[in-house]
Parts: sequence; C-alpha cells; structure tokens
Amino acid sequence: MEYLSVHIDSAAVAASATAMSKQEVFATLAKKAAQSYGLDGDLVLQRLQDRESLGSTGFGGSVAIPHARIKELDECVGLFIRLAQPISFDAHDGQDVDLVFGLLSPDQGSADHLKALAEISRFLRDEATLTKLRGAASEDALFVLLTGQQDQQAA
Repeated sequence: MEYLSVHIDSAAVAASATAMSKQEVFATLAKKAAQSYGLDGDLVLQRLQDRESLGSTGFGGSVAIPHARIKELDECVGLFIRLAQPISFDAHDGQDVDLVFGLLSPDQGSADHLKALAEISRFLRDEATLTKLRGAASEDALFVLLTGQQDQQAA
C-alpha cells in the first residue's frame, strides 16, 4: 500500500466527525489546523471558503479535497476527516462525501502544491485504500493508513 508524503500530524485526523454541511467541514478542518499546526483557524476557514467559491473540491467517489494556501506555512500539511454521515459537497459525480482530505500549502511553492494535490488524488482514487480508510476503527488506524507511521506521541 502506498502512503502519503504530505506532512500529517496525528492530531489532524478525525475518525467520525459530525458535519451537516460543507461549512461545518471547513470549520472542523480550520479547528484541526489551529490545534495541529498552530495556524489561525479563522484565516484557514476563510481561505478554504474562498477556494470553494471557485468550484467544488468534491473529487468524486465520495471524497473531497478542499485546499488552500496559507502564508505562514513552510511546507504542505494535511488534515483528514472521515464523516459519520455523508454530506452533499456538490461533487462532479453527484455523490455525497464521507472522506475529506484537507491540504494547506505555502503561498509560495505552486509546484509543491500541485504535486501534493496530484499525490493525494492518486492515493484517494484507489478503491482498496478507500475501503481501508472507511473501515479503520480509530484515528490512530487512519493515521497509520495515511502515513504508514505509528503515532510517536502514543508511547
């Protein structure tokens, strides 16, 4: 199984988040970004909303990849949410979304941003990977599936 090279903090993973709308998903991502990476949650929320206003980040296959550029970052970072109940995300295939991978990238570094988006989309296109992500029992299990790493803080 492939793992993602995008930096993901274990605290940036949620196993069964409840959200009733895209806005609630973005608010959850922003809160996770503040907790995990020390970013301004309000700024992250605004950037995610600004990007979504350009067109849905609903990727298809019940997956969304909301993304935004954040000046304060030095590297691309990820956030992952598995929703307790799928929600409408205006995806091009019309399917509701239950897996959300948020990508935050530095303002400078368009090539890194595009490379990270491509890697995430390839990763989330694999049906076996999606099945494992949907079946993972915990946030720790999701973290391992995403990164191949055990949470170093758990010991």
